[in-house]
Amino acid sequence: MDKYIYLDNNATTQMAPEVKQIMRENEDLYGNASSMHAMGRMAESAIAWARGEVKSLIGASAEDEVYFISGSTEGNNTVFNTFRDLIDDGSRKDRILLSTVEHPASIETAKYLKKKGYKIDYIPVDRIGMVDLEALEELMGDDVVLVSVMLGNNESGVIQPVKEVSRIARSYGAYVHTDATQAIGKIEVDVKDLDVDYLTLSAHKFYGPKGVGALYMRHGVPRTPLLHGGHQEGGERAGTYNTQGIIGLGKAAELARLSVKEEREYLWKLRCALKKGIEERIDGVTFNGSDDYETALPGTLDVSFSSAEGESILLYLDLEGIEVSTGSACASGSLEPSYVLLATGLDIELAHGSIRFSFGRYNTMEEVGIVLEKLPPIIKKIREMSTRKV
Repeated sequence: MDKYIYLDNNATTQMAPEVKQIMRENEDLYGNASSMHAMGRMAESAIAWARGEVKSLIGASAEDEVYFISGSTEGNNTVFNTFRDLIDDGSRKDRILLSTVEHPASIETAKYLKKKGYKIDYIPVDRIGMVDLEALEELMGDDVVLVSVMLGNNESGVIQPVKEVSRIARSYGAYVHTDATQAIGKIEVDVKDLDVDYLTLSAHKFYGPKGVGALYMRHGVPRTPLLHGGHQEGGERAGTYNTQGIIGLGKAAELARLSVKEEREYLWKLRCALKKGIEERIDGVTFNGSDDYETALPGTLDVSFSSAEGESILLYLDLEGIEVSTGSACASGSLEPSYVLLATGLDIELAHGSIRFSFGRYNTMEEVGIVLEKLPPIIKKIREMSTRKV
């Protein structure tokens, strides 16, 4: 296959040419940014530039609210473990709330803490996967120390009402964390408008390099390093700086800030074209998540096909050079249906038959047309095979 149609951008994106270029230009900047010599100062200056770009992208008040990490998984673990330590120190606030549709980086950390005896409660979602604010209000109490709700869901594409979540949490004196990994670069994100205390992001989700991300921590909030060692990041995150990766993140942040409005419109057009084409060509289809511009990530379309297994659809599309996902790439390897879709009340058979199409800036309308040409006969074939087995 000479060319793949890559529609798995929620899993990871290709690096932007501008990101590759700036990383190549700085590939000889090998000095340790913690060193006082000239090479170290040059590296430190480049990292300071990248920090400023991330600050501007998310609307932080100051550069020292932005901490460089390996990615959102590390960031989410850092936040949850910060509050584990607070609880261990005897805080009267000893309960953590998170939604049932969080990324595994949050869900699995919460499960681990619960096994260790910590108080963890889950906020349910409605039929499209939106956090139930009334249920959140009922779960809240003066003992809640942290509420964690992701900004954009990696499977359903639903944009969560984080601003409203923050309002409710604040009324009980709780801190708020949002995993904004899927939202950055696709919609405008402002930490002050969302009124969150912590925000996590990963560069590789918006055309930057893998293995680098950022954790926003508002001035004055609790913080406990996950990694202990050197004095890097003000003592909040030890380890020699990944200078080239951080520079790449900085460039990706700059590009996202300058293009987010146009990208949102473009991805939405691709999504709508694919949805309309599927509706016209295939019966027995359920579209998961929101179909509203304001509450749906523009490039995400999660579809369930009745009487067709998602894994089979994925493999047949792969043979045609079309790359998609059956859900979160971070939860792949399991034959269990998506916990995100099951949390919305979706029938287990339809959850098994779900496919996630996720667009990026390098996809085209021509590619949408090819998918709409290849997909219907694949679904027909799988359904016929399923009928014969019965």
